[in-house]
Amino acid sequence: MIELPVVPAVSQVQRKPDWLRVKLPIGKEYAHVRGLVDEHKLHTICESGNCPNMGECWGAGTATFMILGNICTRSCSFCAVATGRPLAVDVDEPNRVATSVKLMQVKHCVITSVDRDDLKDGGSIIWAETINAIRRESPETTLETLLPDFRGNWDNLARVLETRPEVVSHNLETVRRLTKEVRIQAKYDRSLEALKHVSEAGLRTKSGIMLGLGETEEDLLKAMDDLLAVGVHILTLGQYLQPTRNHHPVIDWIHPDQFARLKQIGLDKGFKYVESGPLVRSSYHAEKHLFEI
Repeated sequence: MIELPVVPAVSQVQRKPDWLRVKLPIGKEYAHVRGLVDEHKLHTICESGNCPNMGECWGAGTATFMILGNICTRSCSFCAVATGRPLAVDVDEPNRVATSVKLMQVKHCVITSVDRDDLKDGGSIIWAETINAIRRESPETTLETLLPDFRGNWDNLARVLETRPEVVSHNLETVRRLTKEVRIQAKYDRSLEALKHVSEAGLRTKSGIMLGLGETEEDLLKAMDDLLAVGVHILTLGQYLQPTRNHHPVIDWIHPDQFARLKQIGLDKGFKYVESGPLVRSSYHAEKHLFEI
């Protein structure tokens, strides 16, 4: 396992603002989704990423599936997903995910994955097989794919894009100035290039940025312009929450009024849809990113 950099203990004494409180996951629909995830041995970013909206989304009968295992080859300082040497690829995973999507009667399905830099294809074969399996089992289900950058191997990216998901997302995560600190093995311009390939393929293109990592408004506005320049249609903005004391500290708590102001700025700049709020995550209200544009 790769150890993440230890941050000063003082960062742990910050109390979360009241607007970041969420309800505990309860209810029959939540229990139903919980049972399916456990029965079919599925991974969800809802759990692995400690998402604060898990109760709301699972309660509505939706989940974001994470394929290619739950161990990532990268060690981003913001991310709660485990880092280390992944297990072998599970060739039956596409069928299990597709079966679960059918059983859950999901109308709009979000798929993401860990980074698999250990694989020559970057996991793109399993990506394509999973999408195709869902299409076969649930032809009415629409799809959003939250893709890695495939280390700049655009043939691997093209393999996934050929399946034509309704929405394709790749998160910029943070501003240019903080990328080396926050996304240790990623590159700001490589992410922009990945998004450009998605846009040029004629697909609905989406990206997300976390706030509270130490960025300035000038940094953020420049990142918005960079995303628009490569054809991104949909932007999500949310508050970064520190998973453990070994992860990057929260530098700022962004007030809901500021998120509302940034949403309007994004729309004025030209994004077709902006989801902006303290608890917003990439797949939060994802169905709106398809149907409300």
